Amino acid sequence: MTVAHVTFEAGFSGGEVQVFLLMEGLRKRGHRNVLLCPGGSAAEAQARRRGLETRAVPRRVRAVRRVLRELRPDLVHLHTGRANWLGGLAAWWLGIPAISTRRMDRRVKPGLRTRILYRTLLSRVAAIAPAVERRLVEGGVPPEKIRLIPSAVDPDALHPQRAIAKQGAVVLSAAALVRRKGIDVLLEAFARVGEAELWIAGDGPQRGALETRAKELGVAERVRFLGARDDVPDLLAACDVFVLPSRLEGLGVAALEAMAAAKPVVATRVGGLGEVVRDGECGLLVPPEDPAALAAALERLLGDPELRARLGAAGPARVAEGHLPEQLTDAYERLYREVLP
Repeated sequence: MTVAHVTFEAGFSGGEVQVFLLMEGLRKRGHRNVLLCPGGSAAEAQARRRGLETRAVPRRVRAVRRVLRELRPDLVHLHTGRANWLGGLAAWWLGIPAISTRRMDRRVKPGLRTRILYRTLLSRVAAIAPAVERRLVEGGVPPEKIRLIPSAVDPDALHPQRAIAKQGAVVLSAAALVRRKGIDVLLEAFARVGEAELWIAGDGPQRGALETRAKELGVAERVRFLGARDDVPDLLAACDVFVLPSRLEGLGVAALEAMAAAKPVVATRVGGLGEVVRDGECGLLVPPEDPAALAAALERLLGDPELRARLGAAGPARVAEGHLPEQLTDAYERLYREVLP
Protein backbone atom coordinates (compact mmCIF):
# COMPACT_ATOMS: atom_id res chain seq x y z
CA MET A 1 0.00 0.00 0.00
CA THR A 2 1.01 3.65 -0.28
CA VAL A 3 0.85 5.66 2.94
CA ALA A 4 1.27 9.43 3.13
CA HIS A 5 2.63 10.45 6.54
CA VAL A 6 2.01 14.09 7.49
CA THR A 7 3.85 16.10 10.15
CA PHE A 8 4.17 19.86 10.38
CA GLU A 9 6.65 20.26 13.22
CA ALA A 10 9.83 22.18 12.46
CA GLY A 11 11.87 20.43 15.17
CA PHE A 12 12.70 16.80 15.84
CA SER A 13 11.71 15.03 19.04
CA GLY A 14 10.29 11.75 20.31
CA GLY A 15 7.23 11.93 18.07
CA GLU A 16 9.36 12.22 14.95
CA VAL A 17 11.48 9.28 16.12
CA GLN A 18 8.28 7.21 16.14
CA VAL A 19 7.31 8.37 12.64
CA PHE A 20 10.61 7.17 11.21
CA LEU A 21 10.58 3.88 13.11
CA LEU A 22 7.18 3.18 11.57
CA MET A 23 8.13 4.32 8.08
CA GLU A 24 11.22 2.14 8.04
CA GLY A 25 9.29 -0.83 9.40
CA LEU A 26 6.65 -0.44 6.70
CA ARG A 27 9.31 0.00 4.01
CA LYS A 28 10.86 -3.34 4.98
CA ARG A 29 7.47 -4.95 4.35
CA GLY A 30 7.21 -3.52 0.86
CA HIS A 31 4.92 -0.57 1.47
CA ARG A 32 5.54 2.83 -0.09
CA ASN A 33 5.85 5.66 2.42
CA VAL A 34 5.91 9.35 1.59
CA LEU A 35 6.56 11.99 4.25
CA LEU A 36 4.79 15.34 3.85
CA CYS A 37 6.52 17.98 5.99
CA PRO A 38 7.66 21.62 5.92
CA GLY A 39 10.57 22.43 3.64
CA GLY A 40 13.79 22.94 5.58
CA SER A 41 12.48 21.10 8.64
CA ALA A 42 14.51 18.62 10.65
CA ALA A 43 12.08 15.90 9.57
CA GLU A 44 12.74 16.60 5.91
CA ALA A 45 16.51 16.42 6.45
CA GLN A 46 16.19 13.18 8.41
CA ALA A 47 13.98 11.59 5.75
CA ARG A 48 16.44 12.42 3.00
CA ARG A 49 19.36 11.03 5.04
CA ARG A 50 17.46 7.76 5.45
CA GLY A 51 16.53 7.54 1.79
CA LEU A 52 12.81 7.92 2.51
CA GLU A 53 10.56 9.57 -0.05
CA THR A 54 9.54 13.05 1.05
CA ARG A 55 7.62 16.08 -0.19
CA ALA A 56 8.17 19.59 1.16
CA VAL A 57 4.69 21.05 1.69
CA PRO A 58 3.63 24.49 2.97
CA ARG A 59 1.28 24.56 5.96
CA ARG A 60 -1.85 25.06 3.87
CA VAL A 61 -4.75 22.73 3.15
CA ARG A 62 -4.64 23.43 -0.58
CA ALA A 63 -0.95 22.56 -0.74
CA VAL A 64 -1.48 19.28 1.11
CA ARG A 65 -4.47 18.45 -1.09
CA ARG A 66 -2.43 19.11 -4.24
CA VAL A 67 0.35 16.73 -3.15
CA LEU A 68 -2.10 14.04 -2.04
CA ARG A 69 -3.92 14.27 -5.38
CA GLU A 70 -0.55 13.70 -7.10
CA LEU A 71 0.49 10.80 -4.85
CA ARG A 72 -2.91 9.06 -4.72
CA PRO A 73 -2.10 7.24 -1.45
CA ASP A 74 -4.28 4.47 -0.09
CA LEU A 75 -4.26 6.09 3.33
CA VAL A 76 -3.11 9.28 5.08
CA HIS A 77 -1.47 9.01 8.52
CA LEU A 78 -1.43 12.26 10.50
CA HIS A 79 1.19 12.59 13.22
CA THR A 80 0.71 16.03 14.85
CA GLY A 81 -2.09 18.31 15.93
CA ARG A 82 -1.56 20.76 13.07
CA ALA A 83 -1.32 17.87 10.63
CA ASN A 84 -4.69 16.59 11.85
CA TRP A 85 -6.51 19.61 10.52
CA LEU A 86 -4.48 20.40 7.40
CA GLY A 87 -4.05 16.79 6.33
CA GLY A 88 -7.42 15.67 7.64
CA LEU A 89 -9.33 18.27 5.64
CA ALA A 90 -7.27 17.59 2.51
CA ALA A 91 -7.77 13.81 2.77
CA TRP A 92 -11.51 14.19 3.46
CA TRP A 93 -11.86 16.46 0.42
CA LEU A 94 -10.25 13.79 -1.77
CA GLY A 95 -12.09 10.86 -0.19
CA ILE A 96 -8.92 9.24 1.18
CA PRO A 97 -9.15 7.47 4.57
CA ALA A 98 -7.15 9.22 7.30
CA ILE A 99 -5.98 8.16 10.73
CA SER A 100 -4.12 10.06 13.42
CA THR A 101 -1.74 9.24 16.25
CA ARG A 102 -2.30 11.09 19.52
CA ARG A 103 0.96 11.34 21.51
CA MET A 104 0.25 13.99 24.13
CA ASP A 105 -1.39 13.59 27.53
CA ARG A 106 -3.22 16.88 27.18
CA ARG A 107 -6.91 17.42 27.78
CA VAL A 108 -9.02 16.98 24.65
CA LYS A 109 -11.55 19.79 24.75
CA PRO A 110 -15.11 18.61 24.05
CA GLY A 111 -16.94 20.59 21.43
CA LEU A 112 -17.59 21.13 17.75
CA ARG A 113 -13.94 21.04 16.62
CA THR A 114 -13.35 17.72 18.37
CA ARG A 115 -16.52 16.24 16.87
CA ILE A 116 -15.59 17.35 13.36
CA LEU A 117 -12.04 16.07 13.65
CA TYR A 118 -12.62 12.71 15.31
CA ARG A 119 -16.07 11.86 13.97
CA THR A 120 -15.81 13.17 10.39
CA LEU A 121 -12.23 13.70 9.25
CA LEU A 122 -10.55 10.72 10.94
CA SER A 123 -11.43 7.06 10.49
CA ARG A 124 -9.44 6.05 13.59
CA VAL A 125 -7.07 7.53 16.17
CA ALA A 126 -4.19 5.65 17.77
CA ALA A 127 -3.38 6.49 21.39
CA ILE A 128 0.18 5.75 22.51
CA ALA A 129 -0.78 4.93 26.12
CA PRO A 130 -3.88 4.17 28.19
CA ALA A 131 -3.62 7.63 29.77
CA VAL A 132 -3.83 9.22 26.33
CA GLU A 133 -6.75 6.97 25.43
CA ARG A 134 -8.61 8.16 28.54
CA ARG A 135 -8.07 11.79 27.54
CA LEU A 136 -9.61 11.11 24.15
CA VAL A 137 -12.67 9.41 25.63
CA GLU A 138 -13.10 12.23 28.18
CA GLY A 139 -13.04 14.69 25.27
CA GLY A 140 -15.92 12.96 23.53
CA VAL A 141 -14.04 10.81 21.00
CA PRO A 142 -16.04 7.64 20.32
CA PRO A 143 -14.23 4.73 22.04
CA GLU A 144 -14.83 2.49 19.03
CA LYS A 145 -12.63 4.79 16.93
CA ILE A 146 -9.64 4.56 19.31
CA ARG A 147 -6.88 1.96 19.11
CA LEU A 148 -4.09 1.62 21.68
CA ILE A 149 -0.70 1.45 19.91
CA PRO A 150 2.24 2.16 22.25
CA SER A 151 5.41 3.94 21.18
CA ALA A 152 8.48 1.81 20.47
CA VAL A 153 12.27 1.91 20.62
CA ASP A 154 14.86 -0.08 18.69
CA PRO A 155 17.27 -1.76 21.12
CA ASP A 156 19.68 -2.47 18.25
CA ALA A 157 20.11 1.27 17.74
CA LEU A 158 21.13 1.78 21.38
CA HIS A 159 24.46 -0.03 21.34
CA PRO A 160 27.18 2.41 22.46
CA GLN A 161 29.86 3.34 19.93
CA ARG A 162 32.43 4.81 22.29
CA ALA A 163 33.13 5.04 26.00
CA ILE A 164 32.54 8.42 27.66
CA ALA A 165 34.89 9.25 30.51
CA LYS A 166 33.32 10.19 33.81
CA GLN A 167 34.29 10.74 37.42
CA GLY A 168 31.93 9.35 40.00
CA ALA A 169 28.21 8.69 39.68
CA VAL A 170 26.24 10.19 36.79
CA VAL A 171 22.53 10.96 36.55
CA LEU A 172 21.36 11.48 32.95
CA SER A 173 18.28 13.24 31.61
CA ALA A 174 17.53 13.49 27.89
CA ALA A 175 14.73 15.91 27.10
CA ALA A 176 13.78 19.06 25.27
CA LEU A 177 14.41 22.05 27.52
CA VAL A 178 10.79 23.13 27.76
CA ARG A 179 8.63 23.56 30.84
CA ARG A 180 6.61 20.37 30.51
CA LYS A 181 9.79 18.26 30.85
CA GLY A 182 10.33 19.50 34.42
CA ILE A 183 14.09 20.08 34.22
CA ASP A 184 13.71 23.02 36.61
CA VAL A 185 12.25 20.62 39.18
CA LEU A 186 15.18 18.26 38.55
CA LEU A 187 17.67 21.05 39.32
CA GLU A 188 15.84 21.81 42.59
CA ALA A 189 16.02 18.12 43.47
CA PHE A 190 19.65 17.77 42.46
CA ALA A 191 20.63 20.52 44.88
CA ARG A 192 19.58 18.05 47.63
CA VAL A 193 21.54 15.13 46.19
CA GLY A 194 25.03 14.27 47.39
CA GLU A 195 28.10 13.87 45.22
CA ALA A 196 27.11 13.02 41.67
CA GLU A 197 27.06 14.67 38.26
CA LEU A 198 23.92 15.55 36.32
CA TRP A 199 24.13 15.39 32.53
CA ILE A 200 21.28 17.05 30.62
CA ALA A 201 21.12 16.12 26.93
CA GLY A 202 18.79 18.32 24.93
CA ASP A 203 18.18 21.90 23.97
CA GLY A 204 15.29 24.33 23.92
CA PRO A 205 14.03 27.78 24.85
CA GLN A 206 14.53 27.30 28.60
CA ARG A 207 18.25 26.51 28.44
CA GLY A 208 19.46 29.96 29.48
CA ALA A 209 17.05 30.15 32.40
CA LEU A 210 17.97 26.64 33.53
CA GLU A 211 21.69 27.38 33.42
CA THR A 212 21.06 30.48 35.51
CA ARG A 213 18.98 28.47 37.99
CA ALA A 214 21.75 25.88 38.34
CA LYS A 215 24.13 28.68 39.34
CA GLU A 216 21.63 30.09 41.83
CA LEU A 217 21.24 26.67 43.42
CA GLY A 218 25.00 26.20 43.69
CA VAL A 219 25.08 23.08 41.50
CA ALA A 220 26.45 24.54 38.26
CA GLU A 221 29.79 22.78 38.72
CA ARG A 222 28.02 19.42 38.95
CA VAL A 223 25.54 19.98 36.10
CA ARG A 224 26.55 19.63 32.46
CA PHE A 225 24.20 21.02 29.81
CA LEU A 226 25.20 18.92 26.81
CA GLY A 227 22.90 20.41 24.18
CA ALA A 228 21.28 18.34 21.45
CA ARG A 229 23.19 15.07 21.07
CA ASP A 230 23.32 12.24 18.55
CA ASP A 231 25.24 9.93 20.92
CA VAL A 232 22.52 9.17 23.46
CA PRO A 233 23.45 5.44 23.48
CA ASP A 234 26.95 6.39 24.64
CA LEU A 235 25.52 8.67 27.32
CA LEU A 236 23.17 5.93 28.51
CA ALA A 237 26.05 3.46 28.75
CA ALA A 238 27.99 5.91 30.90
CA CYS A 239 25.22 6.93 33.30
CA ASP A 240 24.20 5.21 36.52
CA VAL A 241 20.60 6.45 36.67
CA PHE A 242 18.27 7.94 34.08
CA VAL A 243 15.68 10.52 35.13
CA LEU A 244 12.65 11.99 33.36
CA PRO A 245 10.87 14.51 35.66
CA SER A 246 8.06 15.52 33.29
CA ARG A 247 5.04 17.55 34.30
CA LEU A 248 3.12 16.18 31.31
CA GLU A 249 4.02 13.19 29.14
CA GLY A 250 2.22 11.05 26.60
CA LEU A 251 4.57 8.12 27.18
CA GLY A 252 8.23 9.16 27.31
CA VAL A 253 10.36 7.56 24.59
CA ALA A 254 13.52 8.63 26.42
CA ALA A 255 12.50 6.47 29.39
CA LEU A 256 11.87 3.53 27.04
CA GLU A 257 15.35 3.98 25.58
CA ALA A 258 16.89 3.96 29.06
CA MET A 259 15.02 0.78 29.97
CA ALA A 260 16.07 -0.87 26.70
CA ALA A 261 19.66 0.01 27.63
CA ALA A 262 19.15 -1.69 31.03
CA LYS A 263 19.35 1.51 33.06
CA PRO A 264 17.19 2.16 36.15
CA VAL A 265 14.74 5.01 35.63
CA VAL A 266 13.38 7.64 37.98
CA ALA A 267 10.25 9.20 36.47
CA THR A 268 7.18 11.16 37.43
CA ARG A 269 3.82 9.48 37.74
CA VAL A 270 2.20 11.38 34.86
CA GLY A 271 0.36 10.20 31.76
CA GLY A 272 1.76 7.20 29.95
CA LEU A 273 5.15 7.70 31.62
CA GLY A 274 3.69 6.60 34.94
CA GLU A 275 2.29 3.51 33.22
CA VAL A 276 5.28 2.36 31.19
CA VAL A 277 7.73 2.69 34.11
CA ARG A 278 6.62 0.15 36.70
CA ASP A 279 7.46 1.36 40.18
CA GLY A 280 9.87 -0.99 41.94
CA GLU A 281 10.22 -3.22 38.88
CA CYS A 282 12.25 -1.25 36.33
CA GLY A 283 12.38 2.14 38.02
CA LEU A 284 11.03 4.41 40.72
CA LEU A 285 8.04 6.73 40.32
CA VAL A 286 7.57 10.04 42.12
CA PRO A 287 4.87 12.73 42.03
CA PRO A 288 5.39 15.60 39.58
CA GLU A 289 6.47 19.00 40.92
CA ASP A 290 8.01 17.38 44.02
CA PRO A 291 11.78 18.07 44.28
CA ALA A 292 12.04 16.39 47.68
CA ALA A 293 10.55 13.10 46.45
CA LEU A 294 12.65 13.24 43.29
CA ALA A 295 15.82 13.83 45.32
CA ALA A 296 14.99 10.96 47.67
CA ALA A 297 14.49 8.54 44.75
CA LEU A 298 17.77 9.60 43.13
CA GLU A 299 19.69 9.25 46.38
CA ARG A 300 18.12 5.86 47.02
CA LEU A 301 19.34 4.54 43.68
CA LEU A 302 22.73 6.21 43.79
CA GLY A 303 23.34 4.68 47.22
CA ASP A 304 22.19 1.14 46.36
CA PRO A 305 24.13 -0.59 43.53
CA GLU A 306 22.14 -3.82 43.93
CA LEU A 307 18.83 -2.00 43.49
CA ARG A 308 20.19 -0.18 40.43
CA ALA A 309 21.29 -3.48 38.92
CA ARG A 310 17.94 -5.18 39.61
CA LEU A 311 15.80 -2.38 38.20
CA GLY A 312 18.05 -1.92 35.20
CA ALA A 313 18.08 -5.62 34.37
CA ALA A 314 14.26 -5.65 34.20
CA GLY A 315 14.13 -2.87 31.63
CA PRO A 316 14.65 -4.80 28.37
CA ALA A 317 11.89 -7.29 29.23
CA ARG A 318 9.51 -4.42 29.96
CA VAL A 319 10.30 -2.84 26.59
CA ALA A 320 9.62 -6.17 24.88
CA GLU A 321 6.03 -6.04 26.20
CA GLY A 322 4.72 -4.17 23.17
CA HIS A 323 7.38 -1.50 22.63
CA LEU A 324 9.57 -3.03 19.91
CA PRO A 325 9.65 -1.72 16.31
CA GLU A 326 8.17 -4.86 14.77
CA GLN A 327 5.29 -4.71 17.28
CA LEU A 328 4.67 -1.08 16.35
CA THR A 329 4.65 -1.93 12.63
CA ASP A 330 2.36 -4.94 13.16
CA ALA A 331 -0.16 -2.80 15.04
CA TYR A 332 -0.28 -0.02 12.46
CA GLU A 333 -0.45 -2.46 9.57
CA ARG A 334 -3.52 -4.02 11.19
CA LEU A 335 -5.05 -0.60 11.74
CA TYR A 336 -4.42 0.47 8.14
CA ARG A 337 -6.11 -2.65 6.80
CA GLU A 338 -9.01 -2.12 9.20
CA VAL A 339 -9.85 1.28 7.69
CA LEU A 340 -9.07 0.59 4.03
CA PRO A 341 -12.11 -0.11 1.84
